[in-house]
Amino acid sequence: MKNSTLTYFIIAVTLLTATLVSHAKEAPELTTDYSEFVKEMVDKHQFDKQTLTTLLNTSTRQPSILRAMSSPAEKRLEWHTYRKIFLKPSRINGGIKFWQQNKEQLTQAQQKYGVPEEIIVAIIGVETRYGSNIGSYKVLDALTTLGFHYPKRAAFFKRELEHFLLLAREEGFDPSKPKGSYAGAMGKPQFISSSYRAYAVDGDNDGKRDLWTSSADIIHSVANYFSRHGWSDSPLVAQKTKLTGETYRELLSSSLKPVHTLGELSQHHVQVPLDQASDTLVKLLELKQPKHSDYWLTFSNFYTITRYNHSHLYAMAVYQLSQEIKQGYHLATL
Repeated sequence: MKNSTLTYFIIAVTLLTATLVSHAKEAPELTTDYSEFVKEMVDKHQFDKQTLTTLLNTSTRQPSILRAMSSPAEKRLEWHTYRKIFLKPSRINGGIKFWQQNKEQLTQAQQKYGVPEEIIVAIIGVETRYGSNIGSYKVLDALTTLGFHYPKRAAFFKRELEHFLLLAREEGFDPSKPKGSYAGAMGKPQFISSSYRAYAVDGDNDGKRDLWTSSADIIHSVANYFSRHGWSDSPLVAQKTKLTGETYRELLSSSLKPVHTLGELSQHHVQVPLDQASDTLVKLLELKQPKHSDYWLTFSNFYTITRYNHSHLYAMAVYQLSQEIKQGYHLATL
């Protein structure tokens, strides 16, 4: 009898423990305290306190966003692997088709902003495969997750959340609806909120800046972005080079800016274009292949591409994709 009672007692305790553990797992996380951010938005921009609080409380913390932020492809991949992601026949052919479908707008944008058509096309191709992958996260979720749960860059993403809410008010859309990347970038060209407000343009003159569905707005906005970040009339972007000896290593650095002159590179036995002034600023870039490295001279326009994404791998992918698309487009029009 005693054994039977003890057995029932053990079973009861086990069931109670299991129930408590189950309930603990199901318990929701504590609600994020948005009160300070809400107060700032009310004081600075006259948002309604209750409406904004309710909106922010509908957002969901996304652990997968935090994981993605900790390991971006630009930091963990070598060039030979990174390149394969973007220099694919499908992306090249998609760019040729996009160019053909939007030739008039691309020509107008190049004439107005001075940015080559192939660069505009390649940016949209690298970012979203011409709109086929604009991101699956709610922008509101991405920005609240990173602004309130990612201390390393919380200040930046809180500012982006501020810009996003202002953008929604200015453009007249529901901030709970748009989807984008894990970092909150939006539309076919993947503008973050501050860039959307600062550089997006109304290319089709319909009174809105729509980076999801308006090809004119998308194309002209990308061109405007590059123009505002210093794109020059020079045709030079990047040029493969050869070198000898070892002193060229003194010129390699992690800086994205071109800080050495062609004359300096020549003195370190780096092959340079003879039709350019010796005081032209360049960066010597090393790109790693499986068993060797390639070396490139990158010019001011290459640096401008890095203003879109601060990575030399990204900029080179855009440039090389643009050249493949350009060649394919011209062959298709013969």
